Amino acid sequence: MAVDKMKRKLTTIFCADVQSYSTLMASDEAETLARLQRYRAIMGDLFERHEGRKVNTWGDAVIAEFGSVVEAVRCAVEIQDAIGAETRDLPERKQMWFRIGINLGDVMQDGSDLYGDGVNVAARLESLADPGGIMVSETVFNLTNRHLAFGYDFAGEQKVKGQHEPISSYRVRMPGQNVEAVQQTEADAGNAPSQRASGRPVSALGQAAQTDRPSERLAGRGNFLDRQLARIRKFRAWYRRQPLKVRVPVAAIGAFAAINLLTTGLSDIWFVYPSAPFAVYLLIYFLALQK
Repeated sequence: MAVDKMKRKLTTIFCADVQSYSTLMASDEAETLARLQRYRAIMGDLFERHEGRKVNTWGDAVIAEFGSVVEAVRCAVEIQDAIGAETRDLPERKQMWFRIGINLGDVMQDGSDLYGDGVNVAARLESLADPGGIMVSETVFNLTNRHLAFGYDFAGEQKVKGQHEPISSYRVRMPGQNVEAVQQTEADAGNAPSQRASGRPVSALGQAAQTDRPSERLAGRGNFLDRQLARIRKFRAWYRRQPLKVRVPVAAIGAFAAINLLTTGLSDIWFVYPSAPFAVYLLIYFLALQK
């Protein structure tokens, strides 16, 4: 492999691997491999949807590249969302959580493979991510934080092998965590007297938290919303995995139900009648799959 034949390019590198993969394999090799293949298929579908390309896989690791750094982060969040919806309902010892690292960097390409510091940094960020979480470099943060609805938390400077200077890293705040962040902000603001003593300014949010203390109300509302969002994400992940022959009748039933609610509300539930043929079709379809 001649280095002078490699071409260099700037690209967004996505690295993922499974937390405690060896433990899962030791527990049940066949089931672990089957679920790994399923989750990789989910990743592959989302890579294509966000114009990404799978570069390589080995063991439990996956490397992909994206032309758009914004689409790379969006794809990573959707991957964690879809896989989380499936795995969180399993017993804890069977749960399979991926860690994802994303970096924008200069790489060398040889055929379909990528090499260089850009890949090394992404791999290092992946190793620092939480199970089910995403860690990005400062460059990725700077280019995406104004274009995405997701929040970020600064995770400090990290030493990377081969790099003389540490790199700044940022943790993506996954959907459903924003409420928790506001609660933490209010809790911190509740310590305003000590903040004043230390010379740090107290924000308007902190003053409101001292007088009104809305944290308990927000916590209850946040827990309810989180549960509903989790159900919606789980259904969305299931729906996306289904073939067209399933998605169409499910969409038809949903459309009838929506029209029913918008026109007559719950006083006259008529959508069950036009939905019945679609429901029977789905029942027959899933019964046939079980045989």
